[in-house]
Amino acid sequence: MAVYKKKNKWYYQFMVNGERRHGVIPGVSEKKEAEKIENAIKIRVVQQQNGLIPKEEKNVTLSQLKNLYENYSKTNKKSYKHDVYSLNIIVNYFGTSAIVQKITPKKIEDFKQYLKSERNLKNSSINRYLEILSKMFNLGIDNEIIRNNPLQKTAKLREDNHKIRFLSTEEEIRLFKAIEYEHEVLDRYTRLKKIVKPYLFLKPIIITALQTGMRRGEILNLKWSNIDFTYGFIELLDTKSGKARKVPISDTLRDVLNSIEHQSEYVFVNPKTNKPYIDLKKSFHQVMKLANIKNFRFHDLRHTVATRLVENNIDLAVIQEILGHAHIETTMRYAHPVPKRKLEAIDVLNSYFKK
Repeated sequence: MAVYKKKNKWYYQFMVNGERRHGVIPGVSEKKEAEKIENAIKIRVVQQQNGLIPKEEKNVTLSQLKNLYENYSKTNKKSYKHDVYSLNIIVNYFGTSAIVQKITPKKIEDFKQYLKSERNLKNSSINRYLEILSKMFNLGIDNEIIRNNPLQKTAKLREDNHKIRFLSTEEEIRLFKAIEYEHEVLDRYTRLKKIVKPYLFLKPIIITALQTGMRRGEILNLKWSNIDFTYGFIELLDTKSGKARKVPISDTLRDVLNSIEHQSEYVFVNPKTNKPYIDLKKSFHQVMKLANIKNFRFHDLRHTVATRLVENNIDLAVIQEILGHAHIETTMRYAHPVPKRKLEAIDVLNSYFKK
């Protein structure tokens, strides 16, 4: 046992079972008081070492949990690039140096409100952020650097069931007109007005979706090496189902792909970053608003493909293979009867009544 005084402050310094402790003893003026407190600290350390009481947590910053999650996501998730985008929003809100143990359920509720009011996100999107944040805390617990997850006391938001949509021919015409729409803007360098088409980059991406039924992630991560122009197919190796598949290239899609400049190993590259696009939500939402198409997500382009193939009596097993569904039940869910087909079915019943 050893206590000492330095600049009117008393300090303790000792070693127990190979563990060294050193620190200031606040609020004491005499050596005997300092020794009593040091002894109490020593007893607490011994109790912690023997598991009688929990060990004291060291402050953990949010950036530490961010690093844990990035490593986890890169190894285990196909949505890694999108997760990085979400992580940046989370960390920018709380701050990289925020102490994790001080992020309370109340602060989580404030974060939910921020996503809802400031970023205008739907409940389903907010819940995805909460899932990532909760996983960050759980990774911290698994790695024994923190003990608690405040999201265990935080309720998820109720998600509205999304009405399954497919694009009508008339809506598709409006969509591409909106993409081609010319905007007049003021050039910040010349101060002269110029004509731009801000959504034109979406055109080849959307055509690819409508000509293949590929998922958004599959399209945005598509590489030139995945495309076989000689035999006319796209080979997808990194898929949601884990099974590689080949998607035939239509004449329309071939023309689109041939018109794209090879700037990178990726087909669809953001000219500002020279990297693949990470997220299209904002631009896609704006062009849908411009085209007056309501309640339509990018994923509904995939549903549109399934619906059109079913309308034209393509075998469900073929549709399953093109879309890359692991189970035929999933394909059947996508291939719901369309209004026209329902009317045709009722006409069959009506014909029996007439007889």
